[in-house]
Amino acid sequence: MENRNKKTSMLVYSAIMIAVGTVLSMLKIDFVMGGGITVCAMLPLIIICFKYGTKWGLFTSFVFSVLQCLLGLDNVQYATSVGMAIAIILLDYIVAYSVIGFSGMFRKTAKNFNTAVICGIAVTFFARFLCHFITGWLIWDALWPNEFGMIAPVYSLCYNGSYMLAEAIISSVAAVVLFKKKPEIFQ
Repeated sequence: MENRNKKTSMLVYSAIMIAVGTVLSMLKIDFVMGGGITVCAMLPLIIICFKYGTKWGLFTSFVFSVLQCLLGLDNVQYATSVGMAIAIILLDYIVAYSVIGFSGMFRKTAKNFNTAVICGIAVTFFARFLCHFITGWLIWDALWPNEFGMIAPVYSLCYNGSYMLAEAIISSVAAVVLFKKKPEIFQ
């Protein structure tokens, strides 16, 4: 019975954190061609990863990614082929947000929490950036060539890198501050 209560508690806590992350993802500075800087929308997923481990973190992040895909489904309408639509769904949503589930991977091997969370965020946000970089280069530039005349990979690097770097820094600082004030949230 105790195991059942623990699973129920994990489900409820994860559902709440997915909801919080979803609301935070809507509070953002939007970039003109997509993407933007949120108010720590990934932090609830990071908390889940540290609290319950990578396997549960991946599950929670996948559920979050499906929800983000549904909320951003209008972006798929711009695809000019089925392959392009599938790539947008997978790389801009499903894979891009699911990789955040690995953010707790350093929780047991790092010397301290700050190192673990910053390394986890750096690695997973870089993986998310790579997803957006690929679609920016191969898909979005084909649909809307950039107005600066930059070659597609350079433009995608600058465009996606700008908001993903800011997102990583904000999330890292917020996680460290939150852990300092309320370490039990991550445990």
